[in-house]
Amino acid sequence: MTRSNELSWQLDGITMYGTFTRPDGAGPWPAVVMVAGSGPTDRNWNSPFLPGDNGSARLLAEVLAEAGMASLRYDKRASGPHVAQNLPAMIGRISMQSHLDEVVAAAGVLAAQEGVDAARIAGLGNSEGCLHVLHYATRPQSVPWVGLVLTAPPGRPVGDVLATQLAQQLRPLPNGEALLAMVQAAAARYADGRPMDPDPGLPENVRMVLSSFETPANLPFARELWVEGADRALPDVRVPTLVVIGRRDVQVDADLDGGPLQDAAAGMADVSFAFPAHANHVLKEETRSSAEVVASGDLRYNDADAHLGTGASDRITSRVRGVLAE
Repeated sequence: MTRSNELSWQLDGITMYGTFTRPDGAGPWPAVVMVAGSGPTDRNWNSPFLPGDNGSARLLAEVLAEAGMASLRYDKRASGPHVAQNLPAMIGRISMQSHLDEVVAAAGVLAAQEGVDAARIAGLGNSEGCLHVLHYATRPQSVPWVGLVLTAPPGRPVGDVLATQLAQQLRPLPNGEALLAMVQAAAARYADGRPMDPDPGLPENVRMVLSSFETPANLPFARELWVEGADRALPDVRVPTLVVIGRRDVQVDADLDGGPLQDAAAGMADVSFAFPAHANHVLKEETRSSAEVVASGDLRYNDADAHLGTGASDRITSRVRGVLAE
């Protein structure tokens, strides 16, 4: 049996909200801080841009609790049901540091919970969240973590990862190569510190994605994010780390991103990799091929019947249990 309750705490005058999930009983339990991916993705890894509310973080928290581990997952200040009231206070203040501040605060809150063993806490991030987990783990902290799980981490600069995603969408179109050249030109301008200025000939959804990196509320963070990948910080990690990238992930690529991460971890005995054959970006089981998912445009991440792939969740659970038991 697992139990959950809502928590709240203050950070820079803004209230943050999270869910503490734990096994039944009195503890002490090892525990995990869970950090969500990009944009408005909330504590459960649901997004207003995707249908459904069957988020993978909630499912993972329940799996971890059934295995004897507690967890805290939280809404970033620019996500979740309170984003409208928080965002005015965050304009111009969102940065890599502000995201790290959120992780630090969440780790402190989790360590203070009754029944949690503060000496046995690990970090688990998804997608962009992996970058914030790595920043936490590679700096001195009052609550040091004893292990990491990086699920779908970008192994290249985020701008390169985005270019790969857009290429998948655009190349099959009749004028795909010309459209892709427009994307590359916009990306080059942005990387050079100039406005993105996406060509009006690009599909509206592509223009919106590119323009989102220049939204005033999201700066300076977007420019920091554009050039960062998990391969930069991974060599500085000094705790056991598991990297998981699903072969059905159409956002982060098991080869294009997994390869640089494996290179970055060369000689690091405590870093292991898993590439579950049917796991998607949020560790759900995906029966369609990646090409079919891209062609449909229907990610189905949080559909009511979507479930965690056993290849991913079992590996994560066993790895985290092993690290936290040491």
